[in-house]
Amino acid sequence: MGEITQYSYFPGCTLKTKARDLDRYARSCAAKLGAELVEPEMWQCCGGVYPLGSDEIGNKLSSVRALNDAKEHGLELVTVCSACYHVIKRVNDDMANVPDIQTRANNYAQFDEPYRGETKVLHYLELLRDRIGFDKVKEAVTKPLTGKKIGAYYGCLLLRPSKILQFDDPENPSIMEDFISAVGATPVRYQMRNECCGGYRSMENRALSDKLVGKIFTDAKNAGCEELITACPLCWYNLNQYQGPDKLPVRYMTEVLAEALDLLEAKPDPAELDGVSCACMHEAGKEA
Repeated sequence: MGEITQYSYFPGCTLKTKARDLDRYARSCAAKLGAELVEPEMWQCCGGVYPLGSDEIGNKLSSVRALNDAKEHGLELVTVCSACYHVIKRVNDDMANVPDIQTRANNYAQFDEPYRGETKVLHYLELLRDRIGFDKVKEAVTKPLTGKKIGAYYGCLLLRPSKILQFDDPENPSIMEDFISAVGATPVRYQMRNECCGGYRSMENRALSDKLVGKIFTDAKNAGCEELITACPLCWYNLNQYQGPDKLPVRYMTEVLAEALDLLEAKPDPAELDGVSCACMHEAGKEA
């Protein structure tokens, strides 16, 4: 694929525990496509949920440190977890545009130079589209997923708030469908691909999450989907926990990419369905 380009890679907690497939295939596929993902040595959990309070500086510091580390190494920051992307991108916007948060965070962090939002934050899908290029991905595919009808499940965190995240059109996104086409499969659009799966509420109210997920599956199945893909560990968990009649197979988008690039390994341990082991999710359950 030519010259190797380095990126700072923030894996996040869940990718180190229950979402290992999302992580390992992100790494192996990136390497095959000419991108080296460099994990910071001292990263910490992003918190999993963006802190809305303007005085919650402490909960933003782990993201600020990761962003500053990327800046010091002259790298763009890539993450594949939807929650990590959401939190880090919003914190980066704070550091660029909210003087009070910027000043207080830098006072706490005591960097050699103040951090002011200089780092470019990319989701893995943006890395594929905007840096590598879906045309290059298509060229690298050795086992095209011809005939597979795949639906993208975006969920909430990649798309909103759209003015800050600027990931895609929040009402009619297309990046995952373009990705599906690049790996040789047929993308199937359905109305509820950007609706909420219940998120952290599933820790408190499984019935509510199942109701929402059931509607997503029914809509996807009626549209002709044979399976769904996602980049969000919590969405993956909620979708896979559902046991209703319209349930479809759900995979991480990096696993689908690995299959197309002939990098797929043995199936993951079914124990991964037991839960999503991120500290922030345990805390969400306690608070509920």
